[in-house]
Amino acid sequence: MNNKQLKWLSYITCLIMFLATFGGMVVTKTESGLGCGREWPLCNGKFVPAYTLASMIEYSHRAVSGLAGLSALASLIAFWRFKRDRRDLMVFVILTSVFVILQAIMGAMAVLSPQSAAVMALHFGFSLVAFASSVMLALGMRRLEKAGNFMAHDHLPRVSKSFRNLVWGTAIYSYVVVYIGAFVSHTDSREGCSGWPLCNGAVIPELTGGVGIAFMHRVAAALLLLVVAVMAHFAFWRNRDNREIQMLGISAIVICSLQVLSGPILMATMHNDQLYIFAALGHTLLISALFGVLCYMSVRVWQLSRDTAQRSIK
Repeated sequence: MNNKQLKWLSYITCLIMFLATFGGMVVTKTESGLGCGREWPLCNGKFVPAYTLASMIEYSHRAVSGLAGLSALASLIAFWRFKRDRRDLMVFVILTSVFVILQAIMGAMAVLSPQSAAVMALHFGFSLVAFASSVMLALGMRRLEKAGNFMAHDHLPRVSKSFRNLVWGTAIYSYVVVYIGAFVSHTDSREGCSGWPLCNGAVIPELTGGVGIAFMHRVAAALLLLVVAVMAHFAFWRNRDNREIQMLGISAIVICSLQVLSGPILMATMHNDQLYIFAALGHTLLISALFGVLCYMSVRVWQLSRDTAQRSIK
């Protein structure tokens, strides 16, 4: 396979990973996780389930997740055969394959036997890592295909190690915020804080039960906005000769701002189930996009922070 074919394979894999992640969000937000009963891989004892909304949502998610596994396997085989000399691409495709398998196993376990909220929050976290890895694979392959046999970062100015560490820290912390948000959903703590920006009319509410969990998520999200803003500032003003890093920094702060601003929309639609589902999906999609941008940015600053002699990835 040539570079163009591998690029399109990575695009298709990324799209399917997105659909699998989005499907998982729909299952969670519509509470359709047991739409097929406590059976896996069958759905209520059948390969093709009854046409109830919950069963179709859950069954569709299972089908797309299976397709995601197959596409990840196809990518792994193709890149192992034709691009095994590119360690960055191999890392991306291996991460995609490993985490799509892990999230599928956790999904099956959640159906077959009840799991704790902490474990279920990891289910979404693993699917997000699989999606972010497929994004990095697609973008990395796109860069390689455009650059031909030359690395796109070979002649770009280096970034400082301190900035690299800031980006890495931001990406890791964003995953923590994602986990806390998923924990809010799986503990049904979404109504722990009423109102926005105050929580139950107080700056610091009584931190018990669902209130404490929901308030912790708000504080974590506010801190994430601050950290991303600082990172974006340095990305733009300290890397004026690298437009890619500048644009990634701008993208990160714009997405993070939208994600935080979607919080009031969640509060406003809390008691309207139909509108709340769309608001919640938008909220989750924004944090997923932010995590993908930060992961890709982490890879780029890692590549650009190494010594010139080490830049060529074997």
